[in-house]
Amino acid sequence: MKLEGAFWQTKALEEMSASEWESLCDGCGQCCLHKLEDEDTGEVFYTDLACQLYDLEQGGCKNYQKRLNSVEMCLKLTVELIPQFHWLPKTCAYRLVAEGKSLPEWHPLISGGGQSVVEAGYSIIGRAVPEASVPEDAWEERVITWVE
Repeated sequence: MKLEGAFWQTKALEEMSASEWESLCDGCGQCCLHKLEDEDTGEVFYTDLACQLYDLEQGGCKNYQKRLNSVEMCLKLTVELIPQFHWLPKTCAYRLVAEGKSLPEWHPLISGGGQSVVEAGYSIIGRAVPEASVPEDAWEERVITWVE
């Protein structure tokens, strides 16, 4: 489905309102997975370990409004961070828009509902485990390949 003239097609990320910016998030939760970075190459590896605030059954952050105060490593995506979006999954709308690409058909702004993310297999629901269930020195063993 193509939505001619949709805000994400006509505006740069820097031009979006706060509500438009927030609506770009598809709710997949992949950014809430812990990542490991190779110090030599800068390559980012995803683990299947979800942030302590991520709701592994329903999806989403359990305390979105206060997440930045509750989780030391939580990062708020902002316009200023666009040059660093390389660590986001290739399917992330923020990254796609920044790169001038189209949103996938399963994105809620196109499909009309958030369940499409789960149905398309891009949600971490049912695929991730709580970070507290694995000692930090074993996180390297939790690297996954299912995040694009």
